[in-house]
Amino acid sequence: MDEQTTAEPIGTADLYDERGDELQSVSTQFQSIGGRARFSGPVRTVRCHRDNALLKSILGTPGDGAVLVVDGGGALESALVGDIIAQLGADNGWAGVIVNGAIRDRVAIAGLPIGLKALGSNPAKSSKTGAGEADVPVSFGGVVFRPGAMLWSDEDGILVER
Repeated sequence: MDEQTTAEPIGTADLYDERGDELQSVSTQFQSIGGRARFSGPVRTVRCHRDNALLKSILGTPGDGAVLVVDGGGALESALVGDIIAQLGADNGWAGVIVNGAIRDRVAIAGLPIGLKALGSNPAKSSKTGAGEADVPVSFGGVVFRPGAMLWSDEDGILVER
């Protein structure tokens, strides 16, 4: 039986050692919740506050290996992503989701083939009016996330191209 091996992707610490000032390092200490601890891809963004309809509609489109960065303003009063929305992202080829806010259904999300980082969890649902903005620069953790910039995430943290 033939064994197929794949090269381990470069870790963020080694990548930072190689590229240094070309990269921004996110200072916010996110929890790794998804089934993939290591993920990377071009940035897509959503800015929404306690309303997840827009991010759900985006994750329902082909992700082509992108990472959706969700600026929820750090709100922890309700969840922006749950297992159904995370599954939608996994099914549509998104590499990962980073949520500057809360998620829910963390046990189910841990079993999904997608990277997901968030500030924490809360079982409360968010509203679903569709309020928010997509594909605009967002900023948190000392980093500006610009649509199209490359992002790398692993157990050590998150790096983004300047």
